[in-house]
Amino acid sequence: MKKIIFTLFLASSLLVNAQDDKGTFSLSGSVDVYHTSNLKSGSPGSVGILYGGSAVPNAFGLGMANTIFAYEKGKAGVVADLAFGPRANAANAYEGAINQLYAYYKPSEKITLTLGQFNTWYGYEVISPAGNFNYSVSYLFNAGPFSHTGFKLDYAASEDLSFMFAVTNPHGLTSGANPSNDYQLGFQTGYKGQYFNLAYGSDGFGFTDVLYLDYTGGFDLSDSFFLGINAAYANSSDADAGYQGVALYLQNTFSDSFSLGFRPEFFTATSGAGDTNVSAFTLSGNIALTSALTIIPELRYDSSDDLIIPGFPTETSMTGATLAAVYSF
Repeated sequence: MKKIIFTLFLASSLLVNAQDDKGTFSLSGSVDVYHTSNLKSGSPGSVGILYGGSAVPNAFGLGMANTIFAYEKGKAGVVADLAFGPRANAANAYEGAINQLYAYYKPSEKITLTLGQFNTWYGYEVISPAGNFNYSVSYLFNAGPFSHTGFKLDYAASEDLSFMFAVTNPHGLTSGANPSNDYQLGFQTGYKGQYFNLAYGSDGFGFTDVLYLDYTGGFDLSDSFFLGINAAYANSSDADAGYQGVALYLQNTFSDSFSLGFRPEFFTATSGAGDTNVSAFTLSGNIALTSALTIIPELRYDSSDDLIIPGFPTETSMTGATLAAVYSF
């Protein structure tokens, strides 16, 4: 109840300020729910519905409610992105209450300075299902990072070329506290929709030399067919472990109301003790009932001879069927 009262108070205060000071106020967000079931008898849950684990077994489930308040006046602005529900809890150490909370300042048209907690620049998929084509998430997304708390500078050199530099707490620490006094450095460069991402430093889980490298991009191969790509590599000498993998996002738009996408993914968890592998193949439809409501029927097959499917440590394969509804506003 306290969270609801706080949310209503914040919305009303921002709206009053927007009206009095002639700034710009916006409200957006999403809500998602689903039903999932396995096509393998006796196995609970479905892979990839919640980050790092499995969803409720063969039942209806809740994703998250995401509400984003944004206010801008002149060269400065603030964003309060609140998220509630199991999906938000799985991705955020604040138990889902705060997904993002930051202030920004634009000293020029090309430069933006941001301070606070913001979602990662790293990777292809995002926390909110409204920003993804597939409803379940990839192994590369699960490997993180999810969010960062700190400072970043974005520089738009031109319409095609951009750079980002960041200094943040270890990404495993999203509560604002940093008792280790260790930090993480971030970099991104983008050119015509293709992005190279880097993060290096402490991960917040006891290791101080973790390197994350990532390529995220995509190409329109025709008027209706899109190919997205995510390739990533991570390693820590301290941990003697890391990961590497690649996921493709093949999506075809058949009409204004129906698209079909296929995501093949190959992921390897690397270690001095030996590598382990898993592959996942996800077929998803996007059915737009209205401009705001999308229905996502999805079939997913995961396979690992090394028994590393999250939530299913004794299974070499898992097949799940999910029907999700995502409403964006």
